[in-house]
Amino acid sequence: MAAAALLLATLFNAALLTRPAQAAGPLVVTLTFDDANADQVAAANYLNSKGMFGTFFLPSGYLNATDPNGGPPPYMTTAQALALQSAGNEIAGHTVTHPDLAQMDANEVARQICNDRVNLTTMGFRVTNFAYPFASATPAVEQQVANCGYNSARGLGDLKSKAAPTLTEVAEPLPVPTADLFFTKAPDEVDNTWAVADMQAVVTQAEAGGGWVQLTFHHFDSATDPLTVTTTNFQAYVNWLVTEQTAGRIVVKTVRQVMAAQFPDPANPALDLDKPLVNGPAAPPPITVGNLIQNPSLETAGPVATGLPYCWAIGAYGTNTHTFTSVSPGHTGSVAEQMVISGYVDGDAKLLPTLDLGQCAPSATPGHIYQMSAWYTATAPTQFELYYRTGLGTWNYWTASPNFAAATAWTQATWTSPPVPAGASAISMGLNLLSNGTLITDDYALYDSVAVASVFKSMTPSRLLDTRNSTPVAPGGTVSFQVGGVNGIPANVSAVTFNLTVANPTSFGFVTAYPSGTARPNASNLNYATGQIVPNLVTVPVGSDGKVTLYNQSSGTAQLIADVSGYYVPAATSAPGEFQALAPSRFLDTRNSTPVAPNGTVSFQVGGVSGIPATVSAVTFNLTVANPTSFASSRRTRPEPPGRTLPT
Repeated sequence: MAAAALLLATLFNAALLTRPAQAAGPLVVTLTFDDANADQVAAANYLNSKGMFGTFFLPSGYLNATDPNGGPPPYMTTAQALALQSAGNEIAGHTVTHPDLAQMDANEVARQICNDRVNLTTMGFRVTNFAYPFASATPAVEQQVANCGYNSARGLGDLKSKAAPTLTEVAEPLPVPTADLFFTKAPDEVDNTWAVADMQAVVTQAEAGGGWVQLTFHHFDSATDPLTVTTTNFQAYVNWLVTEQTAGRIVVKTVRQVMAAQFPDPANPALDLDKPLVNGPAAPPPITVGNLIQNPSLETAGPVATGLPYCWAIGAYGTNTHTFTSVSPGHTGSVAEQMVISGYVDGDAKLLPTLDLGQCAPSATPGHIYQMSAWYTATAPTQFELYYRTGLGTWNYWTASPNFAAATAWTQATWTSPPVPAGASAISMGLNLLSNGTLITDDYALYDSVAVASVFKSMTPSRLLDTRNSTPVAPGGTVSFQVGGVNGIPANVSAVTFNLTVANPTSFGFVTAYPSGTARPNASNLNYATGQIVPNLVTVPVGSDGKVTLYNQSSGTAQLIADVSGYYVPAATSAPGEFQALAPSRFLDTRNSTPVAPNGTVSFQVGGVSGIPATVSAVTFNLTVANPTSFASSRRTRPEPPGRTLPT
């Protein structure tokens, strides 16, 4: 990669040194179209019918994408884009998945920019120029565009327009100054507030001085996206451009034609130089075990340019104003992320694991279900919103959870997803707001309900927790203890088997054991009455921090003891009979139906339920007897005294 970057930098500098002087002439106008939206095809056809051509900045991951809700395809097909190129339009790069590059890890930036050019070239496009999604870049990002073999990159919002009437600069000089090549100046993007006169003004105000003006379009006749113009206004504008060009006041060119004056292709001086392709670095291996969220507590800072935590990005759509700031303290640690929405009309905003090509986005397996949680405070209802990635890197909206109520104190939102759609390779989720309000979030978790196969390792029993030496667990309280990396247990432990004992409880209740950092399941591992000393053998997954959490559901305090006798570690290969740890889940509760009759039986489904494969051969579960009307024997748990109802 370094060698390729050096080569490209040499080519780039040589081109600058040898470019011919560009003669002064009429103002150059370029019409650019972003994001591969399908409604641009008709606009392009009209533009081409007038003998003019545009530059289409296409995210390669968007091409051929379908509407997950079954509506018309929202983006162009490869065939449609190839037809645009054959007609004389330019196809240019716009990243693979249209992320905010200033928010991303350097390797992911390289993948997004370089692989987009590789993808489009493989499809049959000649790609030599680039535009930044959201016009967001840093000096390092701009250098990466050069390293990937592009000749220029377009910004937005640097020239006077309806959206920025106080700016004084009205055109990019030609030849383009070296300092501007990888952030060329352009007015703000055209939206539904622009009249034809506003589009004309960015041209007429610059005609006297010459130079270069780029106008940027997104949608046509959209009823939902504000970045739209009507077909009537666009065609009227194109007709006006024809008049201006005929009069000699302007000339309409593509970005490639403008760049040909500075980077002439020896094979065809009318085109700009087609530099060698450069592949981005390979994505890191996906995380498939434990908490799939990277930087779940938001403690690691991201790029200075964004102020967001590492591996996190802003997701938003619709008409609203949203601001993100780090606040302290967090639910745990020193940092949480605050989002404030104002001026709400529609849409939403949220903090998401970056919608990327593999650096940060949580991996996913089609058909699996995922358990998610996050701690929050909010002045308005919130919900999880989910996305999934397919193909070259297309991110699709997936689904949303039910609403969680506004909360003034830290509250944990938990939800289990439906099965992941076919073809998905990654997912992303975040808590959103769909109204004006303030939302603070921290301590995210996402777990695959089907963990990797594991093998059991026995050990000499070792006591890892004894609250009698400290403080009893409060009513409704929790206590966590470290498993991974202590007493000879490896750090990559996936589950642990231990003897859980309750001592000196001051009221009846039960204990739930579950992975640290995950949502507490509706299940019990040990049940007790006042004053009892009750043991039970427990097997439970270990959290991503190497800990197990114990929850005391009781109106009184309880002392808890944990003696570990073995643990599970990921198997080198998957083979029949290996163990897969799951977050505890309740499969049967006869209190909700009919008690089991004397000498009777009851069956419950395991295979194919709650993420357990249909081919399962055996299952480990905690069996609890509640409210028996006579004595009986049980091999799994101590019966409750007659007449005692198990608390829930």
